[in-house]
Amino acid sequence: MKDPILNLIEAENKASELFAEIEIRNLILPGKFENELNKEIFDLAYEMYGIKKYWHKRIVRAGENTLKPYKENPENLIINEDDIVFIDFGPIFDEWEADFGRTFVLGDDIYKLKLKSDISLGWKDCEKYFNSKDIITGADLYTYAVDCAKKYGWQFGGEIAGHLIGHFPHEKLGREDKTNYIHPDNHVNMRNPDKQGNKRDWILEIHFVDKSKKIGGFYEQLLTK
Repeated sequence: MKDPILNLIEAENKASELFAEIEIRNLILPGKFENELNKEIFDLAYEMYGIKKYWHKRIVRAGENTLKPYKENPENLIINEDDIVFIDFGPIFDEWEADFGRTFVLGDDIYKLKLKSDISLGWKDCEKYFNSKDIITGADLYTYAVDCAKKYGWQFGGEIAGHLIGHFPHEKLGREDKTNYIHPDNHVNMRNPDKQGNKRDWILEIHFVDKSKKIGGFYEQLLTK
C-alpha cells in the first residue's frame, strides 16, 4: 500500500500547480470582486484536474479582509490597485486532501512585499523548530509562531497555526478537541500516533497581520513529510 504521506504530497503538488497557473493566467486583477476570483479559480481547478470537491470553504480575501481569520465571513470586497490578496483552498484530489494558502501583492508596495516575504520566512522558521524537537505540543508550536510574528514586526492573526490533515472541518473548532489543532490549548505531543497507531500529519498555517495598516498575509502547506 502506498504511504499516505506520499498521497498528501502528491495532492499538495497539484495544489501548488493550480496556484502557479493562477499567476500564469493573471487572474488576480484590480476591479474584480473576491467572489469572482474565487469562482474563476474553482473553474480553473476543474479545467486542470476535473475537481469540484473541497474539504473546507474556499477563501479569497483582499485588502482589509486579509486581517480576518478563517472562521469569519467578511463582506465581498473588490480587489484594488496595489492591493494584497490571499487565497486558501482545500481541494481534494482522488480522495486525498490538500490545504494550500499563498499571498499575492499587486504592484510594488515595499511594506506589502515585506509581509509576503516574512510569512514565507516565518513558515520555514516554524518548520525548522518543529523538526528540531522529538516532543512538541500544538501549544508549543503555536507560541513559537506568535513569537515569529513579533520577530518580523507583525502580529499573529489566527487562533490556530495549523491542524491535522484528514478528517474534520475548521468550522467545528469551538466544539472540537483542540488536540486536532496547533492551538494554545493543545498540550499533546504532535508526533503521537492516532488511536489506530498511525502517524498523524499536520498542516502549518502562518497568518501575520498589521491591524493599523489593515493588511495581512497567509502562507499554508503540509508540515509533516
